[in-house]
Amino acid sequence: MHIPDGFLSTNTWVATWVFSAGGLGFCIKKTKEILKDKMVPLMGVMSAFIFAAQMLNFPVIGGTSGHLLGGVLAAALLGPWAGAIVIACVLAVQCLIFQDGGLTALGANIFNMSIIGTIGGYFVYRLIAKAVGGDKGVMAGVAIAAWLSVVIASSACAIELALSGTSPLQVALPAMAGVHALIGIGEAIISCLVIGFVIKARPDLVYNYEEE
Repeated sequence: MHIPDGFLSTNTWVATWVFSAGGLGFCIKKTKEILKDKMVPLMGVMSAFIFAAQMLNFPVIGGTSGHLLGGVLAAALLGPWAGAIVIACVLAVQCLIFQDGGLTALGANIFNMSIIGTIGGYFVYRLIAKAVGGDKGVMAGVAIAAWLSVVIASSACAIELALSGTSPLQVALPAMAGVHALIGIGEAIISCLVIGFVIKARPDLVYNYEEE
């Protein structure tokens, strides 16, 4: 899902950079308003964990593989705004140091995985968690939102490629969404394992857990 340089038209990557910069600016403002002492070290730990976890790939089908996106996982522990910042930082380090995704396309990658995947996924998670209630609601919300965040982010990637003339939408969308629907299952399992452990060990670390 990490788009490399040369795959997006100038209009597309400039637009996504603008949306991402504006979105992250808003996230930074909101995080400053709600920042708690325990969130600062937790943001660092989550950044390191997700960065390391994304290095581990699991096989899917036909020689393809997937890895943890981590957006919903970060948002469930830190909230949507701080979670989006964490994912954006991970994507930036991957791009600048490991050349995982292009520099011009970094805005699109942040928009897809940090803004849409993390923030959008968080609100799906909260909606389900409140509807079901209790720990079961949290786990169900995390599972569904984690899976959906991967599918939505990959679909946004396909749309950007289509808008850039790189691949027709009728080809890119089924291919991206289909493979990532399977990758999303791994995302849901990993996210639930981590959140389930945190609920048992330190439920206070789950963002707004007391409201469930």
